[in-house]
Order: sequence, then structure tokens, then C-alpha cells
Amino acid sequence: MALLTPIRTRPRMDRRSTVWQVDWVLVLGVVALSFIGAMLIWSATHGRTSLTDGNQRYFLIRHALNFAIGLVLAIGAAVMDHRRGRILAPVLYAASIVGLVLVLVPGVGAVINGSRSWIQLPGMSVQPSEFAKLAVIVGMALLIAEKGETDRHDTARTIDVAQAIAVAAVPVILVMLQPDLGTVMVLGSIVFGIIAVSGVPKRWMLGLLTAGVVVAAIAIKLQVLKQYQLSRFIAFADPSQDPQGIGYNVNQARIAIGNGGVFGQGLFHGSQTQNAFVPEQHTDFVFTVAGEELGLIGAGAIIVLFAVILFRGLRIAVNARDAFGRLVATGIVCWFAFQAFENIGMTLGIMPVTGLPLPFVSYGGSSMFAGLLAVGLLQNIHLRSHRF
Repeated sequence: MALLTPIRTRPRMDRRSTVWQVDWVLVLGVVALSFIGAMLIWSATHGRTSLTDGNQRYFLIRHALNFAIGLVLAIGAAVMDHRRGRILAPVLYAASIVGLVLVLVPGVGAVINGSRSWIQLPGMSVQPSEFAKLAVIVGMALLIAEKGETDRHDTARTIDVAQAIAVAAVPVILVMLQPDLGTVMVLGSIVFGIIAVSGVPKRWMLGLLTAGVVVAAIAIKLQVLKQYQLSRFIAFADPSQDPQGIGYNVNQARIAIGNGGVFGQGLFHGSQTQNAFVPEQHTDFVFTVAGEELGLIGAGAIIVLFAVILFRGLRIAVNARDAFGRLVATGIVCWFAFQAFENIGMTLGIMPVTGLPLPFVSYGGSSMFAGLLAVGLLQNIHLRSHRF
């Protein structure tokens, strides 16, 4: 499959201000998701004094602050000069590798929910693997695009793709050592999506899938994955097994969503949510709050908003003026699409529990910052392309 071919829609209108050139549909979709997330997080945490220390709005305020900081980062990424962005890409990649190495150092990395994925800082914690997703995207895109432009190839050569996969392999291995299976799955979807539009023969796709299965088998054989992670797959295959143990999260999540019906029980009134039956409801299982308290309509609205964001991202990829922009936009779309599907799917019992947050909705600074940086890059690519 060749690199995506730009669609010529209409001549560029240089007289329009930059403000009007922004993809406001994409912006409004992200803002709407973040606002809904703030309400769901508030509902899930306002009555849990063990989490909030008596401040019912603690997580609401922190989520809003995370969004505000992320918005600044997004604006910076959107207005950044394209050439400077290419120069900074290796810096971002190197910084993410340093962060992933540091979390593995005893005394530096903190273990939360079984994975050594965090670096504790005064007043906050940072999860380098969230930024590694963006680093893999820009690293692979830069390598493949630069090679194609230098050697004047319309499609990526085998050697170029092999080097790009090697660039992605380093953070993948480091994340696996934490171990953080969910992020490894996201990184795999990113790699697959970028390679798919780089122009390599189809046998590369089959090879990547085969390699993924082999690596997974080796990881299990060498006991890289922890027992609780393997137990999550067992619970996915049979949720009725050990309902008070490995199957507890999935069963409680499905009960909560089922309680919501079509219209929901009302914000702050969900029985499962307000009685704290579902663990990690303000982070990984935030979608269960939407299902129970906002019902099918509210939960469906979240899915529709994600569909809008993914559609705008794909349009930006198709209309990008260069290979680098097309590959970056494609990688971001694959990231958002897979992570949203996995997060929502695990609450419905159709995907295994992996501990991935729902982009823009779940509470978490690192996730919000990385996600909004990605949205800023999409806007940057869009601003340099033909306007819709």
C-alpha cells in the first residue's frame, strides 16, 4: 500500500486568519470529551474521602488543571514551525527513552497497580510511557519520511521500515519490562498503522502480526508478564471464574453499565458508582460511570465524539502535504482508536483488562498532556495542508 495520496479539495485561502484555519471540529470534540470526563471523575470521587482527603472537588480541579496545562502544550505544538518540529523529534525520542529507563531504577520508579511505570515528583507523578507513544510516532515517521525524501522514493523501502521498527522496538522492550502490557499493545497498533501506510509489501503486515505472537509467547515463557496480568486474560476468557477475585472488576463494570439502561440513573446517583463497587472508576474504569449514570445515550455520545475525532484525524492524514505529516497523523489516529476501543471494550467484557486510561476522559496528567500534544501536532499538520 502506497503512502496516502493527498486529496485536492480547494485552493488555499491565505487571507484567512490562523484562527479560522484551525480544525474546530477536532478541538470541540476533544473539549467535549474532557468536560464529560470532568463530570464523571467528579461523580466517581466526590464521596470517597480516602481519595480526596475531604475535598470533594479535588480530582475535578486537578483534571481541569491538567487540561489547562495540556491545552498550552497543544497550542505550542500547533504553532511550532514544521522544521523545528523535525529537529525536536529526536530530542523527544531520547527523552522518552531516558524516562523509561529511569522508571526501572529502584528508588526512582514507583510501583502502582503492579507496574513500575511512574516517576514520583513533588506534588505529582509522571508516566513516561504515555510520552513514549508520541515519541515512537514522530521517530518512525521522521525516519521513514526523511529516507524517502532524500532518496526520492514514493514508498518506503524495506531497509527504511526495518530501521523504523528498530526505533520502536527500544521503547517497546523497556515498557514490557515494567511490565505495562496495555501500553505495549498501543505501541504495537501504532507501529502496525504507520507501517501499513508506508508503502511496504503486504507480507510485512503478516510478518509483524507473526512477530507479535512470537514475542507474546516468549514473554509468557520467560515470565516477563506478571501472574495478575495473565489472570486478567483468564478473566476475559471466562468472567464467571473467581468472580470475587480476578473476575471482580469486569463483573462489577458490566453490572454498573447494565444498571444505566437507556437514560441512566443520573449524575451522582449511580448505585454502583456512589457505593464504590467498581475499582479505579476515575481512571481506567471511568466509562462505567457514564454507562450507569448517563445511560446508553451518554455512553453512546462519548463513542460518537471519539468517532468524530478519529474521522478528523484521518482527514488530516489524507490531506497532509508531506509523508512526515501523513505518517504522524496516521500514528496518532491508531493510538487514539486502539486505546479507546480497548478501554471501552474492557468495561464491556469484550477486551481484557489492561489498565489503559480513556483518552481525555480518564483522570491522569501524563495521559492528558501526551494526548493534547498529539492533538496539537494534528492541528500543526492541518494548518500546513489544504483547508476543508
